[in-house]
Amino acid sequence: MKRFSSLLALLLLTVLAGPTRTQAAAKPANDDTIVVKLPNQATMTLYTKNKEQLRELRTYRLDTLMALLDRYIQQAEAASKNAGNSAVTMEFYPAKERPGTQAPEQIRVTVRNEEPTRNVAVKGYKFGQVFSISVKEGAKHGDQKDDDEVSINIGRDKTNHGDSLREASRRRKQEERASRAVHSDFSIDLGLNALTNRSGLAEEQFDLKPTGSRYISLNWHYDIRVGGRRSPFHLTLGPELAFNNYMFDNNRRLLATDTRTDIVREPLLGLEKSKLATTTINLPIMAKLKFQDRSGHDAFRIGAGGFAGYRLASHTKIKYEDEGHTRKDKDRGSFNLEDFQYGVQGIVGVRGIDLFVKYNMNELFKNNRGPQAQVISFGISILD
Repeated sequence: MKRFSSLLALLLLTVLAGPTRTQAAAKPANDDTIVVKLPNQATMTLYTKNKEQLRELRTYRLDTLMALLDRYIQQAEAASKNAGNSAVTMEFYPAKERPGTQAPEQIRVTVRNEEPTRNVAVKGYKFGQVFSISVKEGAKHGDQKDDDEVSINIGRDKTNHGDSLREASRRRKQEERASRAVHSDFSIDLGLNALTNRSGLAEEQFDLKPTGSRYISLNWHYDIRVGGRRSPFHLTLGPELAFNNYMFDNNRRLLATDTRTDIVREPLLGLEKSKLATTTINLPIMAKLKFQDRSGHDAFRIGAGGFAGYRLASHTKIKYEDEGHTRKDKDRGSFNLEDFQYGVQGIVGVRGIDLFVKYNMNELFKNNRGPQAQVISFGISILD
């Protein structure tokens, strides 16, 4: 306990840099309390939720921590000199600066230049616990000056539930990603397929079930900012693994030979489900304009470009009742589908969601070996 008290004394003396009077907020319910009185009449009150929290404080090297705080406070004070009476808040990440050390993951320093007092508030996050130090410089009355006031709290943050360790980590990752010229993103496209520009032959007329003709794509994209850190112009490229379902309506199914594929009405069976499914790998390239809000987060974006892809696999599946039993028949093959595909696409996005549309410029089936039709896919992209 002597070592712990001496470290706490060092913490207080380093912050105050002179005789002070320390005041703590009213003791929260069900908290343990430790009171440390120093020879210079300063008193520090420490609240912990339980003894485990107190033992966790051993991982803090308070001398190193206070050296960091002293440097951070000096930087914040220097930045506040030209801020008038406005508050200046700066965030620091000691754990990132010193990987592998027992340093706080985030320290936020707020300096308010207010006459006749000057306030400095420090808040840090470590291992899910929150420590806060608030320093209020005493007011001057002629040649006399009131003692400084310091409030220190180590425990859970009860005043601002949004300033959690997870939130701080998320903001740090966003800032790091925004500062890089190239970064990777993962997204999922969820949408529907439709066929357009179909042939006019009566025997080739068929419909798709809108809700059953689904489109899903797993996207690993690289975002490249062009033109400097504040440029809104970006290029996006990277592989996509796409799954297309074409669900046939009106009891139709796909029948294929080596030279021809047709979608015909089933004469004998009552089909509960009949579909064609394909798996393709695509490589898009898009030009995007990304605009940020005042806090630096992505607010609105718009983009357009093209893509090329290759069919990896395809199969048909029908589901029907036969003599009181449910049957499912699944066949794999090429079905005279085009192996390569290419087209254009566009997106419009707000915050973490994009609306996309993709249009295949070549036909679904090979020329004169199947119904004439082109694919259009549309839906939403959920960003990481």
